[in-house]
Formats: sequence, structure tokens, C-alpha cells
Amino acid sequence: MFDQRFIRNFSIIAHIDHGKSTLADQLLLKSGAITQREFREQILDDLDVERERGITVKARAVAIHYTLDGQEYEINLIDTPGHVDFHYEVSRSLAACEGALLVVDAFQGVQAQTVANAYAAIGCDLEIIPVLNKIDLPVTRIPEVMEEIESVVGLDTSNALKVSAKAGIGIEDVFKAIVERIPAPKGKPDDPLRALVFDSKYDHYRGVVTYIRVKEGTISKGQKIYFMKAGTAHEILEIGQFRPHMLPCEELGPGQVGYIVTGIKVLGNVHVGDTVCDYLRRPAAPLPGYEIPQQMVFCGMYPIDASDFEHLREELARMSLNDASFSFAADTSEALGFGFRCGFLGMLHMEIIQQRLEKEANVDLIQTAPNVTYQILKTNGEEVFIDNPQEVPDAGSITEFREPIAKVAFILPSDKIGAVMQMCADRRGVFVTTEFLGPQRAQLVWELPLAEIVFDMYDKLKSITQGYGTMNYEIIGYRAADLVKMDILVKGERVDALSTIVHRTSAERRGRALCKRLKEEISRHQFEIPIQAALGARIIARETISAVRKDVTAKCYGGDISRKRKLLEKQKEGKKRMKQFGSVEIPQKAFLSVLDTGNDE
Repeated sequence: MFDQRFIRNFSIIAHIDHGKSTLADQLLLKSGAITQREFREQILDDLDVERERGITVKARAVAIHYTLDGQEYEINLIDTPGHVDFHYEVSRSLAACEGALLVVDAFQGVQAQTVANAYAAIGCDLEIIPVLNKIDLPVTRIPEVMEEIESVVGLDTSNALKVSAKAGIGIEDVFKAIVERIPAPKGKPDDPLRALVFDSKYDHYRGVVTYIRVKEGTISKGQKIYFMKAGTAHEILEIGQFRPHMLPCEELGPGQVGYIVTGIKVLGNVHVGDTVCDYLRRPAAPLPGYEIPQQMVFCGMYPIDASDFEHLREELARMSLNDASFSFAADTSEALGFGFRCGFLGMLHMEIIQQRLEKEANVDLIQTAPNVTYQILKTNGEEVFIDNPQEVPDAGSITEFREPIAKVAFILPSDKIGAVMQMCADRRGVFVTTEFLGPQRAQLVWELPLAEIVFDMYDKLKSITQGYGTMNYEIIGYRAADLVKMDILVKGERVDALSTIVHRTSAERRGRALCKRLKEEISRHQFEIPIQAALGARIIARETISAVRKDVTAKCYGGDISRKRKLLEKQKEGKKRMKQFGSVEIPQKAFLSVLDTGNDE
């Protein structure tokens, strides 16, 4: 067990692409935790999807041993994601730390997630060290960026660190600042054991591997422990730290971060935010856990092959163990059969989960168009939450249809304010404030319906601002709006997986655009296929896919015209019969075409 006076726990927080993972790589390299031969970019990003996209999705913990002035220190680093969809991962990591490095790009300066993550760290009462990264760039704005940090985040930058994680400049100063400025963890080794579960993952051979941060007491191999929330007891088979690979040890004391293996095979027995204590000597109260994350985007996931249903259920359970902000429940659709209704924090989160299921778990999926959660006040006074358009009650029993509203902060170049204002106004936004962060940059705050944000607003913002604009949002509540459920009928039959909730003013435009898209996606059959958009019983848009027509008179040359007529009549009869029995094949792309109708005129 390490003397806790010489332990430091810290997180690296920043906006996406400001160099968190690169700085973590350098800290590992300089401390000797990894050799130059083992070194590679983003060494802590071990998921395939993270390496492919160049982003961090999961928070990772690693213990570094570093010697300063003859004294050895144990520094526990928790690397966190930067994208708004993974803000929950960041909040969990901060609860396991006493300090944080706030990394800011020396050219781009303070961005939307920089502000959100800094406020989260201030809320956890952490010691925050500002770090200006990428100082070796040919163009930097160091004085302006330091001024931005002071005015926007409210941190003193007189002793901010100037580093280049890529070139390895200033890394020694970072270690020195961590040791001198971040406080040592509190807690006594002799107190009853209380350890916080901040993450977990499933290992096919050893069961659930639980990541813990010991707050008080000591935890050792062979000890019988108790999970306070789950109410289950287990014996510790292995205990260890991440250095950065799993390294077994005998015990962990207050302030130390590591993992325990207890042979748990039931996925529901481990909860993120649970408290681990000694089975015989239980503390008076558990540690304060985490707020349950609010999933805001829902979609259906159905196996292409119906026999994969159970396999998909197991893989979703493993995924939800590794990612507490993801949820799923069994669902059924007339068009797609049995599947699951899954909840996510945002669109990128949804894409990542889908990619991991297809690559890591080898499951072929059909995914329906995502939608957000709505609140409905019924005529009988009952309030219900709806995350599936099929669950919307009849219009006659609805008093008020409410949609989630988000407060969105944009940080962008000042010459792009007009274009972003127009984009927000087109999406039914309500303007709140404008604030100038300097001569070139401004912060805009708008209140917007979440449904207008999650699908394509981030991409639109990037294209309007040439990549310089960033955004961060938080849900502030529900507001009444004139919303309706739009159904899609293919050959007169309602396709439940294509139903969507839209604002009445844009229903006709969306309906026309969607019918057009489906006409392009659905291939021609040997009979005519009408595609219709409907609000209740009223058809608001229609497109028709014409039938494939075989030339049955090709072999008739010369002779009487009645012979040709007879063949054509016979074909007509056959088509009529086909129309009666023919079922239409709808491809996977068609289910996602519901998304692309945001700005179609």
C-alpha cells in the first residue's frame, strides 16, 4: 500500500481535439510507464472505434510512478472524452479525482466543451491547472487565449503551464504542478472500507472487471466484499492497478485507483456509482454515487436475422455494463419483428454503439430513425413520456404535446454570427444572449428544441463556420408545441418503423421530402407502389414507384393486333393479382432517410 501523502489523482479535461490523449501519452512515456518501443499515438484509446475516429469515447485510468526531488509519487491519471455526448463519462471521472488539468489549444482557445468541462470540475470542487497546449504551432494566440480563460472560465492564468504534448515540451513542469498544486487524497487506512465503482467491463474469461477508487479503508486480495446497491457479496480473486496494462497487486489503500475481479458473471450485479465495502465491517452510509444520466435520443435496433435476437440481447447487456449512459428494452415492430428500443445521450453516442455492436460483436443490424423523448399531457390529466412515435395516443385524447428544449451555447468567429442566428431562427429557436470573447470571437446562447439539434445541427454549424464553430447544450425542460405524428404508408400499409413526430408547420414539407427519398431508396417491383405521408386519416404527400414492365409482345411480329391485346390483358390480370399479394422490400437505408429531411425545400 502506498503512503497517501504521496498520491495524486487527476483528470485531463478539454474540448475535443485539444490534445488530451496526446498529453496522456507523453506523461506515460516521460514517467517510464511505457517504453519508447511500446509508445504509439492514443495509447489509452484501446477501442477500435476510438483509434479509427481519433476520438476518446471511454474514460481510462492509469497509475504512473514518478520521482521528484528524490521522493516517489503515485499519480493516478484519468483520461476523459471531449465530445458533448460523452460528458457523463467526464463527470464520473471527476468524482474520482482531487484535481484536473484543463487543456486549451494555444490557437483555437476556449471552446464550448472547455467551458462545460471546466464548470463540471469547479462543481466537484477540484483544483484546476490551466495548460496551454500546442505552443509549437507556427501561429498561436497565447496572450488572447489566457485572457479568454480568465474572462470566460474565471481561472487565474498567471501560473498557467505552456506545453506541446506532441513535441514533448514542458512535460516536466506538468508533473511538478500536479505534485505541488493538487492536494493529496483524504481518508484513513483504518476506517471501514468505502470504494467508489466508477466503471466496469466484461471479460469473457474472468467475468466482470470492476474499476474502483478507494476513498477510505483498505481493500486486499482474498477479502470478502459487499456491493451496497446491488446487495451482493463476493470474494476478491484478483486486485490490481492499470500501469497502463493490468498489473496485479496485494492491496489498495485510500486514494488509490485500480480494479478488482470477483468472478461476477451476472451483468446486473455491478452498477456504476455503487459503493464497495467490507462484508463484515460495513460503513454507516454509502458514498454519494452519480446522477442517473438522462437518455435523450432513442432508436430501434433489430437483428437482420431473427435468430440473432438472443445474441443481440447479450451484447447490449455487455455494452450497457461498460457504458452506464446507454439503456435498452425489448421492442417489437410489425415491419421488422423483434428487436430493442435503445436510449443514447446523443447522435454520436448512437453511432459509436452501433459501430461497436457491428464490429466487436459481429451483429448485423437494422436501425430505425432516432427520435427524442416527448411529454404528453392527456385530457384525463395524466402526464406520459413518449420515446417511440407508435406510442403517441389519438389526437382527441391529447391536451398538450411538449418537446424537450435545450439551452445551446455556440462559440464562433464574430463574422459568422448572422449565419448562425439565421440557422437557429429557422429551427424555431429563441434568442437569449450574445457575448464577445474578444475582437474575433463571440458566444451566442439560444434555446432550441432538442429534436432540431441532435440530427444534423453540429454538421451544419461546422459548414457555416468553416470548422471554427463549436457548441455545447444542456436540457432545461419541456415546452408545449404544435406537434403531430406523421405516418408513412407503403402500398396502403402503415410502416410503423418509419413513423415520426414533426411540427405541424413543417409536416407537409417533411412529408413530401420523405416520400421523394423513399421513392429513390425502394427499388421498383413488378407492380405499382404508392408511398404516402399521412397525419391521422389525412394524406399530405404522395409519390408513386411505377411497375417494372416486361415487353410481353416482343415475340409478336406482324399478324393481328388482337393477339397483342390478348397478351397485354393477360399481363394486366397477373399484375393485379401480384399487387394484391406482393409485399414490398424496404432496404435499411430507407429507415434512416427519415433523418435527411431537415432542410429539404
